[in-house]
Amino acid sequence: MAIVNTIKQFVDSRGLSAYRFRKETGIAQATAYSLYKKPSQIPRSDVLDAICTAYGVQPGEILQWVSKAEVRFPPDH
Repeated sequence: MAIVNTIKQFVDSRGLSAYRFRKETGIAQATAYSLYKKPSQIPRSDVLDAICTAYGVQPGEILQWVSKAEVRFPPDH
């Protein structure tokens, strides 16, 4: 089993840019872009708290459990 982040889908579904996501959450630029581009990256608890606070969402809206058989990351992950 694996936990993946769905931040790209979350951000895109709201019509936001990765830049705006970063600014609205107050998280570091490198962290924001890494979370946006790499589903395998799981946010630390303080980052998760910042995202949930900024958008009034629960962690389950940006994290998802998938079986290992379903996990398909690009070769650079």
